[in-house]
Amino acid sequence: MWGVDSSAEMLARARERAGRAVGFKQGRAEALPFRDGWFERAVLRLVVHLVDRDRALPELARVLGPGGRAVVATFRAEHFDGIWLARYFPSLREIDRARFPEPAALAGELEAAGFASVRTRALTQPARVGREQALERLRGRYISTLWLISDDEYRAGLERAERELPAETAYSLEWALLVAERR
Repeated sequence: MWGVDSSAEMLARARERAGRAVGFKQGRAEALPFRDGWFERAVLRLVVHLVDRDRALPELARVLGPGGRAVVATFRAEHFDGIWLARYFPSLREIDRARFPEPAALAGELEAAGFASVRTRALTQPARVGREQALERLRGRYISTLWLISDDEYRAGLERAERELPAETAYSLEWALLVAERR
């Protein structure tokens, strides 16, 4: 099993958590540091909105052997309708709706990149986060979108969350899971 990230810092954090069973390489999805057909399976979890899909998806097909499968986990548009963060950071919904691809469009992109038999499944995952953990995450700007909003909006949203966040927040993750087989 291999993990790839362009950030040395993120790779170091992943190594701390994963142990010896997982190898890590610094690289980009658009130019994966592996031989053709090296893998049987690949998983992209909350990554597809961060990469140049026109280059990354063919690279994914390249490193999978014939019949290899890729699983792409991303958020559906419904996720942003109920995202608890939007109460504190109003521009978050609009930013993420523009960044995250619709599942049907993503399926088409996978097919164009050399995949067949693309299947899509919607999944709702209930979740909860306690106040202190939520504030710790917000203070660390734990999702990339928090780095895309203005510093003024971030500061105001964090201050509001520090005042108003309840002891526990229940929410749902609205996933789109796409499974594609390499031709």
